[in-house]
This record gives sequence, C-alpha cells and structure tokens, in this order.
Amino acid sequence: MLQDIMLGQFFPGDSILHRLDPRTKIILLLVLMILIFIADGVVAYTFLTAVTMFLIFLSKVPPVTVLKSLKPLSWIILFTFAIHLVSHEGESIAKFFIFNITDEGIKFGVLISFRLILLIIFSSLLTFTTSPVQLTDAMEKILSPLSKFGVPAHELAMMMTIALRFIPTLIEETDKIIKAQKSRGVDFESENIFRRLKMFVPILVPLFLSSFRRADDLAMAMEARCYRGGEGRTNMKILKFMRKDFFAFATIILICIVTEILSFYF
Repeated sequence: MLQDIMLGQFFPGDSILHRLDPRTKIILLLVLMILIFIADGVVAYTFLTAVTMFLIFLSKVPPVTVLKSLKPLSWIILFTFAIHLVSHEGESIAKFFIFNITDEGIKFGVLISFRLILLIIFSSLLTFTTSPVQLTDAMEKILSPLSKFGVPAHELAMMMTIALRFIPTLIEETDKIIKAQKSRGVDFESENIFRRLKMFVPILVPLFLSSFRRADDLAMAMEARCYRGGEGRTNMKILKFMRKDFFAFATIILICIVTEILSFYF
C-alpha cells in the first residue's frame, strides 16, 4: 500500500542523530555518499553495512521503517541490476534471446544495486531524523556563501524543503484517489499493460489538480504571513556546532580511513 512509503517523512525523537546539527548531518551524508563509490572489495562494503546498521540503531527509527524507504525506488534498483547483468563481458553463464548473462555482469549488478540501497538508506535517515524546518535552515546556511554570486540560497533551500515535505502528502492523496476510483469500478489489476496504463489517467488528472490547489493555498498562506523571501529573515533557533558535532566529524574521518585501508588491503 502507498501508506508503506516512507520517503520524505520525519519521525520526531531524541536520539543522537536527532540532536546533531542539521548541517552536520547533511555534510556527513555527502561524505558517506562519496565513500560508497570509493570503497572497493567485499570487506570494505561489509564494514559500511555495519556502519549503516549502527546508524539505524543510533537513530532509534524501527529497521522495518528504514527498509520501507527502499520500496518506492525498488524498481530502479531492479532495473539497474538487470542492465548490468547483460551489459558486461565475461564468462557466459546463461543466454536469453539476444542477452548474455555473464559472471562480471552479476558482480557489477550486485555492486551497483548495493550502492543504491546504501544511498537510499543514508538519505532516508537524514529525513527521518531532521525536520523540514531544520533542513531549510541548514541548506540556507550551507548555500549562503553562494549568495555573493547572485545565487538565491534561501529560495533554493525553501523550494527543496517544500518539495520534500509534500512527498508524504501527495502519496496519501494518491492513495485516497485510488480507493475512490476503485469504489467506482475502475480496475487497476488488469493483466493488459496498456489497459493498466490507461487506468492511471483517472489518478493523474485529479492528483495534478490537487497539487496545484495545494500550491495555491500554500502561496496564499505565505503571502498572508508577509513572506518576502530570505532578506531580513531571522531564525527562531540559531544553528551552532556543538561538541557532539565535532565528535561526529571525527568519527566520519575515522570511518573513511578504515574504509580506505580495507579497500586497499582486501
């Protein structure tokens, strides 16, 4: 069901990850994303898997909830695996029409798919433990040096956060529309792929109308509150790096060193 999609949701809590500065979490996410593609070898990825499990434990978010974040992008993972499965040269294992499955294809397919899984989990942990307001403030602070070059840092941060915030709302709206259409006799379980695609028209049209209506309501609400962008705007909570943030930076440096050592020697 669409309610199982956890993408973009925030879970209030008081874990170590919740208490970190949002800028720290964004920087750590970027470092981990780079580290995923730098790591090499089974031992290094086993270590990164252990790090991932430890971060899930620190976040106090149920592991089942974290795994549900993979659901919306599962088809991308499977498609990526299938592409690599038949696009690499190597010892042939099986043939299917014009496609040749090789041992190198399986190896690279598993590797890239596993990288995508780790990327999704790390990104989900960021949204699970960081509220949209904190994300907006953090992105604005990180992008603020670009304001000297004419880049609208506050507006970009606001747009990204609003888009992220409305993902769960649109998912809930889609689920309601599907249930309403099913109650009117629309068949979404047809085996004919073209018929199933045609049946999505009654979903997309009201979903787009609802999205535009919500966007208009949001614009009117912001205008009623005299919102005029980031100029002269102050924050209720001032972001400040604390001792725990520096400890997190030291930890991620240690993780990078260990990963590089494991990649080099194993």
